[in-house]
Amino acid sequence: MTEPGIEGRNGVVIARRPPRETTPRYRTYEVHQRERVGESTEKIKPIQLLSDDYRRNPYPLLEILREHYPFYRDWLGNRYWLTPYNDVTSVFVDDANFETRPKTWFYGLEGFGRNLGDELSVLEFEAGHTDNLVEGLAASLADRLASRGEGDIATEFAAQLPLDLLCEMYAIAQEDRDLFCKRYWRAQRGTSWRPDLQNDGRQALDELLGYFEPLVEERRSHPGEDLVSVMLQHQPDEGPVTAGDVVVTLLERDHETLHGALANLWYLLLTHPEEFEKARSDGRLMKLGYLETLRHSTPAISALRFARHEVERFGKLIPEGALVVCSAGAANRDPRVFNDPDRFVVDRRDLCQREPRGQYRADGLATGIAFGLGKPSSHPAIPEDRPRSKYALTRDTAVTASWVLSETLQNMSLAPGAEPELAALTVGEMHTCWSLPVRC
Repeated sequence: MTEPGIEGRNGVVIARRPPRETTPRYRTYEVHQRERVGESTEKIKPIQLLSDDYRRNPYPLLEILREHYPFYRDWLGNRYWLTPYNDVTSVFVDDANFETRPKTWFYGLEGFGRNLGDELSVLEFEAGHTDNLVEGLAASLADRLASRGEGDIATEFAAQLPLDLLCEMYAIAQEDRDLFCKRYWRAQRGTSWRPDLQNDGRQALDELLGYFEPLVEERRSHPGEDLVSVMLQHQPDEGPVTAGDVVVTLLERDHETLHGALANLWYLLLTHPEEFEKARSDGRLMKLGYLETLRHSTPAISALRFARHEVERFGKLIPEGALVVCSAGAANRDPRVFNDPDRFVVDRRDLCQREPRGQYRADGLATGIAFGLGKPSSHPAIPEDRPRSKYALTRDTAVTASWVLSETLQNMSLAPGAEPELAALTVGEMHTCWSLPVRC
């Protein structure tokens, strides 16, 4: 029964209900929503996470979040930031409560095509073709730099090698490669929060679709030794492979790790001469240098996870659909996991496997998180009937290419007056070195 109401100042009667024992109290999330940002996060303001300072060097702000607000409610960006290493890895592998949405979701595309990138035949072709091509392509780029005695490692090697590999795998005609690479790059950038990049990326996807439609029909009739022909041999239950499937598979590739890690590795080596001497002395140490780069300066500094349903974690109730920014940039420099985490050390002693319970990196993942390369495995060994993981393939590709470069340009050093830096083109994009001029 409702008790008599109270008449408010405007004459409206407000009903009063008797308290019941079963009436739920405020939930954690509701209380959290009532916190004042200025009172609860006085050491940082949400606008700083969209600032130019963050775009250039995110690590000071990420340290504040990790040490003071490990699960930070960003009201301006309508998202949560998760920064401690163990918490980040736990959410990244928790598919029961969180999901990673495909790049097509950020475009708002439905029915454009299917991602065939995880099909066994595609994975096997990519692994075998990459192994056969990488040394020759890297040598060609390195020889070009050596012949001039100078160049830019970031643009002429780190950025170019992944695109050359891509063109070779898709058997893109030589005269089409420049335009193809530009369209691919625009499509990758189109998943940004910026409307201008989204619109340009959507246009690039349409252009790629127009390019692949006649190519798919040609290779359906006359298959070759290329990735499009391999996809066309696949017979999914949903129907034959289309040009849209090829474009979506291309879009969903991880481009950031190989391009960004190569540029960041050489930025760190050339700005740390003692570590450079270690890395170039032995192939194993070059591999450790790459792994340390993924920890110290990972190009994909965060991953976006969405709550599948309402879930309570980290002392708060996360609503369904909530966006959680899992920060690799913060987690990879967590002092609870790494000693002196801001230092770049090629032969770091605490560079070892640390994964969430029940997860394994049988292919040799360092402790640094590399989001673009996927989650750890639930199997303690590499299955014999599958090719190397994307992590292992990207690692081997980067190390082989870097070793070729170091052997070809043995007298390489930073160009006089060069002041390279790491930065993102816009907040949320790949954090890497965009210019690295050298003498050789």
